[in-house]
Amino acid sequence: MSRRILADTRPLQNVYFRRLWTANIVTVIGAQLTIVAVPAQLYAITGSSAYVGLSGIFGLVPLVVFGLWGGALADTFDRRRILMVTTVGLIVTSVAFWLQAASGAENVWLLLVIFAIQQAFFAVNQPTRTAVLPRILPLERLPAANSLNMTVMQAGAIAGPLVGGALIPVLGFSLLYLVDAICLFATLWAVVTLPPLPPEHEEGRERPTAGFRSVIDGLVYLKGHPVLLMSFVVDLIAMIFGMPRALFPQMAHESFGGPTDGGVAFAILFIAIPLGAVVGGVLSGWVSRVERQGRAVVVCIVIWGASIAVAGGVLVFAHGTMLPILPIVVLALMVGGAADMASAAFRQTMLQSAANDDVRGRLQGVFIVVVAGGPRIADVTHGATAAVAGTAVTVAGGGIAVVILTVVAALAVPVFWRYRATVER
Repeated sequence: MSRRILADTRPLQNVYFRRLWTANIVTVIGAQLTIVAVPAQLYAITGSSAYVGLSGIFGLVPLVVFGLWGGALADTFDRRRILMVTTVGLIVTSVAFWLQAASGAENVWLLLVIFAIQQAFFAVNQPTRTAVLPRILPLERLPAANSLNMTVMQAGAIAGPLVGGALIPVLGFSLLYLVDAICLFATLWAVVTLPPLPPEHEEGRERPTAGFRSVIDGLVYLKGHPVLLMSFVVDLIAMIFGMPRALFPQMAHESFGGPTDGGVAFAILFIAIPLGAVVGGVLSGWVSRVERQGRAVVVCIVIWGASIAVAGGVLVFAHGTMLPILPIVVLALMVGGAADMASAAFRQTMLQSAANDDVRGRLQGVFIVVVAGGPRIADVTHGATAAVAGTAVTVAGGGIAVVILTVVAALAVPVFWRYRATVER
């Protein structure tokens, strides 16, 4: 019974996946410390939120450019070697963060440049790492493996801000960066122990190169595979219309009486979605048994949209009543987070199993761009809409839009709804 309910841990029986996953637990702790420390140090140096916002541009551009190019690299060269080079690059940039903080250099542009270089290495590393999984695991274990990976990432997204925010005043920025650099050696060890992983090429297909044409070829491949293309489309719908994180500070202040600069309500709203994702990951034993993965993605995204709509609707209609509004909103966001985790696990699995091995890297590069870009577009659109309509209406309307547009997309491309995967019974 527990196997049917709790997370399917059978992928951990594979020694290579187990090493990568265990190392990721260590690495994600250090990575989250840096994610917290960089904006905090920028604000400490400048006293300006504008410079903190500028880090978004310095992070997004390398993610887009090197995410696409990194996928082409992963389809051209030995993926183990790429992981080794990029992991060393991440260690070097973490050491650079440590040196600039330890030396007392208060140069905002130096900090931003190091951050951009780090994101470039990450953008190449991540699609390569994900493209490796179908080579070391049976295809029927991929949903469980992706759920395990995402559970660790979401747990880090909760613990990192809490731990990092508490440690900065105690340890300072430099020590947090040093911890990140040390933690990355766990991943380097796991990568070094992998077998050689050159990409496999089908007979009659032209071998890809690591140039611009290869990136375009990967996008053209998507055009001819509507199931894979729709996996990106529905994710963009879910994130652009349904991710309300940019409104959490205003919601915490206006709806729950929190201060303008954070507070308990803000913190609770901020961790609600990743907390729901972690709970969903712990209870993800069912994902390995789902055969109709296209239908599962649509249902999960509809649940995500409905949950966001409920969170906004409670703020619209229950304000001023005796209902415990904050717990209801948080519960709705947690349900949405669990549904989004399952959707992401299925979409990732579809990319890994339905695509040819010689394009997996490039498709994972597109995945990184979509995952990084969608929420950032949502930040802009939600912020602009809330300035006119208010936070409650914006959140509720966005959730409703997710439900409607996802259903329309499923009806427009029925092959996505009908997509099946062979699963282990």
